[in-house]
Order: sequence, then C-alpha cells, then structure tokens
Amino acid sequence: MRNKTEPQTLGELLAASVALAKDPSAAGRWFLGSMAVLAASFAFVLYQLVAVGHASFNTSSDGVNWGMAISTYVFFALTSSGLTMIASLATVFGFKQFYPIAKRCIFLGIITLVAGFSVLALELGHPFRMLWTIPTGMQVMSPMFWMGVFYAIDLVLLIIKFWLMLKGDWDSPLSHQVGNAGFVAAILASGMLGLVFGSMAMRPMWYGSFASIYFILTAALSGAAAIIVTTYMAYDFDRKQMPAELKTLASSNQFTKVFAALIGITLVMIVTRFWTGLWSNMDGLEGFNMLLRDPLFHVEIWVGLVLPFFMMLSPNSGLNKTSQLVAAFLVLGAMFINRYEFVIGGQLVPMFKGNWTNSLIAYTPSAIEWALTVLGVAMALACYAYGEKVFDLSSTPSGKAAEPSGAVRAAG
Repeated sequence: MRNKTEPQTLGELLAASVALAKDPSAAGRWFLGSMAVLAASFAFVLYQLVAVGHASFNTSSDGVNWGMAISTYVFFALTSSGLTMIASLATVFGFKQFYPIAKRCIFLGIITLVAGFSVLALELGHPFRMLWTIPTGMQVMSPMFWMGVFYAIDLVLLIIKFWLMLKGDWDSPLSHQVGNAGFVAAILASGMLGLVFGSMAMRPMWYGSFASIYFILTAALSGAAAIIVTTYMAYDFDRKQMPAELKTLASSNQFTKVFAALIGITLVMIVTRFWTGLWSNMDGLEGFNMLLRDPLFHVEIWVGLVLPFFMMLSPNSGLNKTSQLVAAFLVLGAMFINRYEFVIGGQLVPMFKGNWTNSLIAYTPSAIEWALTVLGVAMALACYAYGEKVFDLSSTPSGKAAEPSGAVRAAG
C-alpha cells in the first residue's frame, strides 16, 4: 500500500518543492539552509572556473592529477552503490525484515549518485563534452568508459525502481527484474570504478584486481552507515517515533550484525593492503610509509572502524540507539578519509621515480576543491530533506508506515 499523499506526477513533484520552500517546519528550514549553502558553494565554484579555470585546483599533470574532488566523487558513488546493495537484502534476496529501509535506500542511492556526478562534472575542464564524447567515442577498452555506462544504467534503474515503489509496486515481475538488474548494475559500476584505479600499472599503490573487490565491499559498508544515520535523522533520533516494523528492525541485532561484519571485512582489507605495501621494497609503494605516519590514517582505523566494530559486536551497545548512531557517524567519517587516502595517497610517489627522488609530492586541497565537497554534501542534504518530507520513505509492501514526526519530516 502506498501513501496517497505522495506526488505521482511531475507537476505534483514541482508543487511539493515550492510548498516545502515555504514550509516553516524543521524540514523546510533544513531544505532552505542546504539550498543556500549549495547556491553559495556553486557560485564560488563557477566564479573560480570562469575567472581562474582549472588552475584553481591544486592538481597538475606532473604531480597529483586527481585531487579531493575526485575522492569526493568516489565517496558518493560508492555510497550510492552500497545503498543499492543494502536495499537488495529485501528486494533481491527476500530478507523481508529489511523492507522498512529498502525504499529509503533506493532514494538515497539516487541522490548520492547525482551529488557525485555533479561534483565530477564540475571538476572536469569541459563537463558537457562527456555527454557526447563518452557514448560516441566508444573507448570500449577503457574501464572509465564502462564505469560511465554502468553508473548511467544504475541511475536509470534506481529511478525506475523508486517510481514503481511510489506506485505501490514492490513485488510484480517487472519490479523484481528492475531490482535484480539494479543490484547487478551497482556491483558492476563500483567494480569498474575500482578497475579505473586498478588498471594503472604506473601507480603501484592502486594497481591490481584487488581495487575492484575493495571498492565493492567497502561500498556496502558506506551504504550501511548511511542508512542508519538517515533513518534515525528522519525520526528526530528517537526510535520511539518510528513505525512498528522499522522500530523492530532498529531494536534487533539483525542489521547490527550485518554492519559489524562489513566493518570487520573492511578492516581486514585495509590492514592486508597496508601490510603488503609496507613489506614490499618495490618502487612506488613508499606512499604507504607516509600514510602510516599520517594522523588521519589512525583516526580512520582506530576511531572510525575499530571502535565501531567492538561497539556493534557488544550485545548491549549493539542494540543501543546512541551506540548505533555514533558507530554509523564514525564509519561514514572513516570512509570519507579512506577515499581521500586511497585517491591522493596513490599519487604521492612521483611516477616512474620511486626511491630515486628525495621526497614525496606535497598536496593540499585548494579552496575550490573544498567548495566542491561542501557542494556535494549540501546537495545530498537538500535532496534528502525534500525526500523525507514529500515521500513516505519508510513504507513497506505490507502497509503504509506511521506518519513520522521527526526533525526532518516535522510537519509545519
């Protein structure tokens, strides 16, 4: 059963946007605040691109080629893939206890992918060229070509699946086929994004098939953390306000076990990656020593992953609302650091020089790179506030969720 108040046409969607902008509720204020930050960051980025050009980025062809904007894109793209994977627990694999988070996962998968694409497009020198050069160029031997193809397919399938859910169609053959295809597209897209890095033999810290597996599994962790945070945000961080089915899931250890398992797998993958990197004397892997001395790396490991892992393993704290939220926030932060460390760290050793140079390349994100990250976050938050207010994201095939009253969806 679907919520009859949900907009069903494009006109109703536009009308809901205008109404939300005028809404004095928490959702309306959050929407307007995020839109203001989005407009300010976009204006700054546009000014820098027009007045200075790509020189405003602290990247160069003989140093760090891909800066913070690329790591931000990777963060959003993999979070989107992870959210699709989490939704697939119910829509593909039939674990019906996860239905209460499936629709929210699909919606978040759409907006995080759009946010990632927006950041990537503004980072490129001529973003509109990709609209025709990627499909007509047919560079089928390039992983980047297939990354674009699979993420485009992924976005279309996510939109179709969400539209079917809006219509109340969760279990028809068409809905199942779209869900299955979307899951496959998310796996292929995140794997191909990993292969973009893993194909570069000139960058030993990226090179190898490990990068694809690493991206797929850590994407699932990002998606799990994102859905925990946003679900609690939708109900003013108060589990008591959740619909019965959602409250049951949040109070059980089923999802926390999945979350703990994903954190554990990610820890093993990061440790083994660094172990082999530090053990090797091959030119190009010196960056691992530098990253090990970086305080951010230890924040990522000990605070962002090890601490949440034990919190979720504990029978008491694993079921506690505060512990779940703290763990999810810490993991999201760790994953952002991880994408930055992976993208930037892989370029700090000068190509083809290795130990022959006296030092690694220095890199600090420029103002426009920080602005692009702020832009992506503001876009995702504005769209999320809109979605929580306009759609019934906690609905399930068995019935409409109880009317929420949390901060994001608070009625005016």
